[in-house]
Amino acid sequence: MLDITTRDREARFAAYASFAIQGLCFASLVTRVPQIQKAHHLSDGAVGLVLMLVPVVAGVGSVLAGLLFSRFGSALVLRVAQPLVCLSIIFVGLTGSNNLALYIATPLFGLFVGAVDAAMNAQAVTVERKYGQSMLTGFYSVWSAAGILGGLWAALANKVNMSLFVGFAIPAVLGIAASVLTGLKLFRKHEEGSAPSAEELKAAAKQVPWRPILIVGAAMCCFYIADAAVSLYGTKYMTDVVKSTTTIAPIAYVVYQIAMVVSRAIADFGVRRYGAALVVRVGALVGLVGMLGVVLAPNWPLALIAFTIMGLGLCVVAPVSFTAAGKVDPTGLGVAVSRVNIFNYVGFVVGAVLMGAIPQLRIAFAIPAALIIVIIVLAKGFEPTPVEGALTFSPALERPVV
Repeated sequence: MLDITTRDREARFAAYASFAIQGLCFASLVTRVPQIQKAHHLSDGAVGLVLMLVPVVAGVGSVLAGLLFSRFGSALVLRVAQPLVCLSIIFVGLTGSNNLALYIATPLFGLFVGAVDAAMNAQAVTVERKYGQSMLTGFYSVWSAAGILGGLWAALANKVNMSLFVGFAIPAVLGIAASVLTGLKLFRKHEEGSAPSAEELKAAAKQVPWRPILIVGAAMCCFYIADAAVSLYGTKYMTDVVKSTTTIAPIAYVVYQIAMVVSRAIADFGVRRYGAALVVRVGALVGLVGMLGVVLAPNWPLALIAFTIMGLGLCVVAPVSFTAAGKVDPTGLGVAVSRVNIFNYVGFVVGAVLMGAIPQLRIAFAIPAALIIVIIVLAKGFEPTPVEGALTFSPALERPVV
């Protein structure tokens, strides 16, 4: 039994807080995309470009943050970047109808979001190591729960015709306060352990096979293309295609995230009993049904049901992808996980580009629906043959085993 200290519990709570702040701010922004488009008089192509900037620059921010970890630690990066995420969404609200200001504010948001993504995941991994059990799914459930609150807040803001500035400023100020209050409790650099040198990472990279990573990564990419469609264009689909009110439109993101929280809470049990491949295959089939329901929905109530079904199925792909990566990584340095995570950003960028490039949203949503079939075909790859020395977690005991 590992000795869990009060310090460990404080850091765990602080890490949960960082995931919650990130989920709240991201949802508060993306669920009001139609209002941003209207305020700036943007064409569909122009708003697609704005949305594409977020994942592209986020990838840059994630890489830059990783370079800073070895010198300053992830806690300091997170304490600086997270309030800046909050400030950047306020900046978006302040742009008014100035398109140039919007094109500056959006990449800033993406840059800081990417830095926070990298830093909060580094903190979560440290918590896992301290506790000696798999906990990442729990952190992402907190992210989704906060995203639900962000979507509900957007629905209320639309209902009372709240300005973008006020609608963004209130969750942003809450986020800044929470970040400042909890940031000092994060694991500091000396508590995270020493980061591997460039030479160690280069040597470790040669030990991790690429083939299983590419299989799982391709499925991960397809999932994030579908996720980008919902996150970035779900609200717009509700208003433009199935003609919901602006109050109802953000609920598409809310029900999608609620479904993810519920499904992830029970997915681990399915993996333990039936195996990862079957869970991913069934989840992808359910997600495909949901996505086709979105494409064919004649009205907004059926569209909401379809978004819910989609979230119930597809949410299993990402966490099981990281578990599969761990099985083929004998280094203990997270090389395989970092490789799979690349497909996260690739998928989100591709999804943003695809959705923005096709003006007819029904047709646009049909493309990620077709790509879900790729996940079904690749599901067997989520049960790779473990390599000798890989660190995994026992499904029954949730303890690290070699």
